[in-house]
Amino acid sequence: MKMRHVRAIAVFGIAVVALTGARGSNGGGCDNNSSSGSSSSSNNNDSDSTSGGTSGGSLPGGSSSADKAARDVTIDECKYDPATKNLVARITVKNDGAMDYDYNVTMKFTGAGSDVLPMTAIETGIAVASGASAKAELTTPYAGTGDGSEYTKCEVSRASRF
Repeated sequence: MKMRHVRAIAVFGIAVVALTGARGSNGGGCDNNSSSGSSSSSNNNDSDSTSGGTSGGSLPGGSSSADKAARDVTIDECKYDPATKNLVARITVKNDGAMDYDYNVTMKFTGAGSDVLPMTAIETGIAVASGASAKAELTTPYAGTGDGSEYTKCEVSRASRF
């Protein structure tokens, strides 16, 4: 093979990579597994990492499909339950979509002060029919020695639906 043919093939290869982007470099391609910041989506699940308030109100969400699951979650109450010694988050999941979904929600409990370790509670398989809503309770054991009052905030750290 002549040198000019080798150069032509090399230039063509570089042009193809430049136009399509290298796989995994977020420069293009068709892998549909993109991530930015703390949000990610894969396997056709709508998922999100976002924060919300301690009680009431819906979570903020953007316009991408990755934000849909988080926008469906409302935090109703966050508290420490002295009877069970658990941190408890009560949520409502509202499905305004045209399809039935199962939701997975991860709740993060935090507090003011550097000695408060973040705690996480997960609830999976929250079934919500199209046009309906469902209530769920997420709990995690309290690891402290006090009355739980140091945990002042809970937020949805991840929500997905499938």
